Order: sequence, then C-alpha cells, then structure tokens
Amino acid sequence: MSPSASSKSNANENNGSAPSRVATIARKTKETEIRIRLDLDGSGQYSVSTGIPFFDHMLESFGRHGLFDLEVEAKGDIEVDLHHTVEDVGISLGQAFREALGNATGITRFGACVLPMAESKVEVAVDVSNRPYLVYMIELDNMRIGSFDATLTEDFMYAFSQSAGLDLHIEKRYGKSPHHIVEAVFKGVARALRQAVAIDPRETGLPTVKGAL
Repeated sequence: MSPSASSKSNANENNGSAPSRVATIARKTKETEIRIRLDLDGSGQYSVSTGIPFFDHMLESFGRHGLFDLEVEAKGDIEVDLHHTVEDVGISLGQAFREALGNATGITRFGACVLPMAESKVEVAVDVSNRPYLVYMIELDNMRIGSFDATLTEDFMYAFSQSAGLDLHIEKRYGKSPHHIVEAVFKGVARALRQAVAIDPRETGLPTVKGAL
C-alpha cells in the first residue's frame, strides 16, 4: 500500500566524530498513522504503543535485545483487522532501519543467532545486503496468542525485511508454544541484526567487492 503522506528525517551528521545512526519515519495512510524513531547505537530503551498488546511486547523485545533505542507510535483500524497495523509498522520500521544505516560503511554486515526459549529453539541469519529476501520456516500448532494472530509475524517480517533491504532467514528447529516461538523469532532477529550492524574496527569501507550495497 502506498502511503498518502510520509516524511522522514535522518540524523546522520558528522560533527568531528562518528556519525549518529538515527532515523525518524512518519507514515500515514487511510488505514494507519505511524511514527517511528530508531537509534541503531542505543542502549535498548523503548517506548511502544500500537494498540496491540502482544505486538507491543514483541517490539519492546526487539529494541531491548538489539540494543536499539526504539519509539513506535501507531494508530490503525484494529477494529477491522490487526493486519494493516502490523504490516505498516513493519514497513515503517524497515524504512527507519535503512535510513539510519546510511551508507553502511564499516558494518559487519552478516549476523546470526540461535535462540532458545523454554522448549523452543529458533535460528536466524541475516545479510544486510540491500537485496531483500525472506525465508520464513515457522510452523505453529496454534495460531492464536491471546487475541493476536501469530501468522501476522510472517507478514511483519516480510514487510520489515523488504523495506530494510535484508536477506533474512528464520527457521524453527523445534518448539510447541506459539508464544515462545514467536518471541524467539523477534529476539533472534534483533540479536542477529545487533551483530550485523555493529561497526567492525577492521572494516574501513563497505563489506562487499561490488563497491556498493
């Protein structure tokens, strides 16, 4: 869905020190109105309000485990369906991620995480390649987590990976509880991205032979 109005700002300014990797995205459609501020070099502080409690919890976990400072304010037609809000937050968060990343000079680029949660284990691998692709191999026995439709997790990850330019692979190794599995997905993606966007002190340019990501 194309936004009826959108705006963005990037705080990548260099005042004699390393540039900050911060972005603010505002996105408004007939279905949702979203504002996101993301700092890739934060300390895991978060403020999240989407009107969807379980989704709020997942985004808070994403910020905390990625050590991203994350602010999300979203209003959507959740009385119609949760899908519009979840997907549009994914689009907006991906836009903020790509904007905050700037030209990606010096990043590690690749990240991976094997994350256990109680009886479940999820594996995540990511390439910050600007060539988006999602492999989502998560099967659940029960699609409801309270009032949340767990299948929306794939919609979110697809929207996020496409907007952020991520080659993102997510696989459930085993597990039964849909809550544990979905939470492991969000935490695993955050941890993998935390590695991938970290600045490698040995990397003086872009981590590619192509000259551009």
